[in-house]
Amino acid sequence: MGIYLNPGNDGFWESVRSEIYVDKTGLIAQTNQYLNTKQKYICVSRPRRFGKSMTLEMLAAYYSRGCDSWELFQGRKIEGEETFHENLNQYDVIYLNMQQFLIRSREQEITDYLEHMVIEELYEEYGELFSEKETILVYALERIYAKKKKKFVFLIDEWDCVMRERQKSEELQKQYLDFLRNLLKDQTYVALAYMTGILPVKKYGEHSALNMFWEYSMTEQYVFEEYTGFTEEEVKALCERYHMDFDEISSWYDGYRFKKFKHIYNPRSVVAAMICQDFSSFWTSTETYDALKIYMDMDFDGLRADIVQMLGGGEIAINTRSFQNDMRNFKTKDDVLTLLIHLGYLGYNSETKEAFIPNKEIIMEFENAMSTGGWQEIMHILKASDKLLEDTLLGNEESVARGLDSAHTEAASILTYNDENSLSCAVGLAYYSARKDYKLIREFPTGRGFADIVFLPLPHTRKPAMVVELKYNKSSQAAIQQIKDRQYTQALKDYTGEILLVGINYNKEKADKKHECVIENVVKEE
Repeated sequence: MGIYLNPGNDGFWESVRSEIYVDKTGLIAQTNQYLNTKQKYICVSRPRRFGKSMTLEMLAAYYSRGCDSWELFQGRKIEGEETFHENLNQYDVIYLNMQQFLIRSREQEITDYLEHMVIEELYEEYGELFSEKETILVYALERIYAKKKKKFVFLIDEWDCVMRERQKSEELQKQYLDFLRNLLKDQTYVALAYMTGILPVKKYGEHSALNMFWEYSMTEQYVFEEYTGFTEEEVKALCERYHMDFDEISSWYDGYRFKKFKHIYNPRSVVAAMICQDFSSFWTSTETYDALKIYMDMDFDGLRADIVQMLGGGEIAINTRSFQNDMRNFKTKDDVLTLLIHLGYLGYNSETKEAFIPNKEIIMEFENAMSTGGWQEIMHILKASDKLLEDTLLGNEESVARGLDSAHTEAASILTYNDENSLSCAVGLAYYSARKDYKLIREFPTGRGFADIVFLPLPHTRKPAMVVELKYNKSSQAAIQQIKDRQYTQALKDYTGEILLVGINYNKEKADKKHECVIENVVKEE
């Protein structure tokens, strides 16, 4: 076993011995299906700390020739698959961590350094097939396949680090992409190429060197959805094991949404919450909020308004196709928002083509980014939201109306009221602090329509639920009546106790353009 050639199973051994290990070996059945097919080029991109390296260590343990990994996979999901024994430890694996090569190469070209190190290990195993002075990796691999018919599994971690950390070096990027294309594309010695990074590989300007790869990104994971993070069932099992509140965990770390798996959780944060027995911003604490602030403050028309609407619980239509898959070339606000999806700061609904802020952990990161300047009006609204919630719970209708007027005035330079959807986003923003104790759901399905906003209290809070109905140029009493007529409260499954009905109307046509509010209290019995 070597460092780059057949690295063995030590990394995966550490994973399965850890206090928390969630079995994701089912992914191997998928990669086995793609072995030696036209689909053998796989690029799976995810945000940092979403288990990318752990997945590669698992694949290395499974495929690497020369080590016995059967016991590590005994009792795991993959053991029950037909292809398990057929491919177990049957391939030469070349494992490349591009971040390490970039750091260690220093003044040398990253690809030259990579070729030197990998050829050195290949020579130890297959030295009789090529000269010790060989410097071209492709030639060495071709010779091995021609003489031994040995195929290789390529596992490439941090494939995009050159694009992320050498953003201005376009010549270096092009040379690096050409190297990967020459190494992998149409090469008979490739049994599987599995790359991971934060960014997809689709395009870098007009240069599409890696167009043979099938992309699985945060905008569409396809068959790898359940391996992107923890599923709802996996998190429920951990909550039961560690006696943690599932609803609270969901509020903090859920929110990444795909077509089949509607609830994907941030794995790093869930594990940290279980071990620490606490709820906090574990994932975002691994990087400063400055990284997010740079993109939030970009001067694209409509970007700030979109961010404000998402802070209010809204979802924003977005075109992800114009994104050039790098961190430098932005032409529209959609490019910036698409990057934030790939970085994990936004969730994405591939069916509706909309972006949103996924959970409490990320909301707090947006708040941190706004706190250092440039977003003063929005910060005033957020700071005032405690008082607005308190007045609502006390049934102080006039104070609530005044609070909404103030929030509207603060946000007027960014967010325009022109329909009930805009009003809904603004109201969601005004009740920002409620997320500490509530799960906010916009367009809550009731069976007889959709309630505009429902605030479901988290179990530990002992606070009443709230059903909020919004009207635009009508009346707050009409909003209350709609809640009653359509029996919205009956849709609050399993909830019993006090429920506040909150009707809000904004009269744009009136001279004073004030909000109106009516609050009523009902009790939902078992």
